[in-house]
Amino acid sequence: MTDDTKRYQGGGERHGGPARTSPYPVSRLAGPIDLVDVAKQIQEADKLLSTRANSKLRVIADQIRSLQEEAKGVLEEAQRDQDLHRARCNFERRPGKIYHLYRKADDSLYFSMLSPADWNGEPPDTYVDSYRLEADMSWTPVADLERPDDNAELIQRLLEAHRDDD
Repeated sequence: MTDDTKRYQGGGERHGGPARTSPYPVSRLAGPIDLVDVAKQIQEADKLLSTRANSKLRVIADQIRSLQEEAKGVLEEAQRDQDLHRARCNFERRPGKIYHLYRKADDSLYFSMLSPADWNGEPPDTYVDSYRLEADMSWTPVADLERPDDNAELIQRLLEAHRDDD
């Protein structure tokens, strides 16, 4: 007889530890294993696992929406910057300088070095906005120059912490 045959015929190894650690009932007085209770336990586990998976998927879906919005903003910014580079300009553009955008009656755009104030409040064409040309050739609206840059502050703190570590 093989060991497996002995085990199934009652001649194999038996649980030798305390009854409370046995994987099966070891006493005739132990409660019977009810298949309905086992099914309820499996159903409850499935429910909890499903809830957990759904909540994780909701977080991922929120992150996807956030990234889509950010990507949309990046694309809109890139389109704006391309449009600004196509505006007529009769001088050499230099990074770091502020230029003022005007619209002619025929809807064409052009840059000027003169702000509306330089025209004593009466520019020859419709003033659109003022922009600073950045080193990466992107354009920053002058109104955004006043806003604090949270990323710059974070980078500065990280650099200072790195210097302190050295």
